[in-house]
Amino acid sequence: MKRTDSRMRRGKTPVLEPAIVLLLFFSLVPLTAASAGERGARALTLEEALQITAEKNKDIQKAREYRSWVEARYVEERAIALPQVVITGSGSSGRDESQKAFGSNFPTKQNLWSGGLGVSQAVFTWGQIGASIRAAKVGLTTAEDQLRLYRQAAYRDVSASFYDILLAKTLKGIAVQNLEQKNRHSDEAQKRHALGVATDYDVLAGKVDVENARPAVIRTENLIQIARERFRFLLGIGDQEVDARGSLDTEISDYPRYEEALETAWKKRPEISDLGHRVEIAKELVAIANSGDKPRLDFKGGFGWSSLDMGGDFQADGPNWSAGLFVTFPIFDGLRTRGKVAAAKSDVSTLRIEEAKLKDSISVQVRDACNAVKEAGEIVKALSGTVTQAERLLFMAEKGYEYGVKTKLDVDDAQLNLIQAKGNLARSKRDYLVALVSLEWVTGTLGEKKEAQGSKPGIQRRD
Repeated sequence: MKRTDSRMRRGKTPVLEPAIVLLLFFSLVPLTAASAGERGARALTLEEALQITAEKNKDIQKAREYRSWVEARYVEERAIALPQVVITGSGSSGRDESQKAFGSNFPTKQNLWSGGLGVSQAVFTWGQIGASIRAAKVGLTTAEDQLRLYRQAAYRDVSASFYDILLAKTLKGIAVQNLEQKNRHSDEAQKRHALGVATDYDVLAGKVDVENARPAVIRTENLIQIARERFRFLLGIGDQEVDARGSLDTEISDYPRYEEALETAWKKRPEISDLGHRVEIAKELVAIANSGDKPRLDFKGGFGWSSLDMGGDFQADGPNWSAGLFVTFPIFDGLRTRGKVAAAKSDVSTLRIEEAKLKDSISVQVRDACNAVKEAGEIVKALSGTVTQAERLLFMAEKGYEYGVKTKLDVDDAQLNLIQAKGNLARSKRDYLVALVSLEWVTGTLGEKKEAQGSKPGIQRRD
């Protein structure tokens, strides 16, 4: 105590106070900057984020443009079944001096003017026109399948990014709490040192603990920024700053059954629907190719007016018309049609194989998704009570350290256990929510209720 009193009289203890103030100041600088950044960002719930995704996401916009392109192709293919009407007109003037050989009075100059309306209509094409129209019409449904495919993929990525932000913010909160705890331990070590019941080693160890806890705060802050940038990119809203508003808290519901989920996936997955429609289109292409060497019947007709002026008495004008049926029969085309038919049939077989392969792949995806939901749910259940126990353990270690019955190592171990328990629980909650989203995606139902009923995907959570 004499040594402590002498040091206090020499004014050495107050020197530590400015250092503590600076330490606390610099530890709070990243938090202040982060708070300012988050205040300027637009905070979105998951439902709001999905609504923006449906409007702004670039992949969804591309899918809509693809649908417009398919609609244009349908109009183009349908045109071959409708009459083709053409208006023609011509005028010419010429002079031929060689015509004088027929007589000096024979006209050598002539003016010809004509105009008319022509009509052509395919009458019989051996099924080519009907197959083309049916294929183009099925193409419209493939465009809808593509739109669903890109929409569900965008909803999956946005939802996962949303939960990544919430996880990063939770981890940051854990890191900040750990830093604050280290600061309190450092302060306590300095107070005990001032009273002569702690050594210089204890003070230095406290400072080192503070400095070692600071990088975690910086890393988690950067993790939040990275997650928010990805979130903004997936939303497709340009340079506007966004943030996630919600919580990782969730209720563990009944786990999905593999057989039911697989049956739903085979009915709802847009990839399966798209392949089925592509098979239909390929069959129509076989019919189109098969008509290449078959007879074709067309109607052509026209009506017009002509005027001929050769000077003198050689002048006349009047209407003209024509109408007829024309048959075209390519007897031999060098086996070109046979090759096209074989290639078209091969395309159908290839699509059938792709369909079977896709179903096998979806079966694996559904099983993995069901297992992921169950795994994450069980981890959440296992860790739910661990945090409370770890907090109690840390409280007991700190109190024991104050009364001298626990060592600093006991406190550090308790603190580490608490950090790990909180971090593991937060990650498991995020994994469970993402697993639910993935399950809806693999079954082809993600966002379908939202689009049909204006509601968000069926993920149970509490904001």
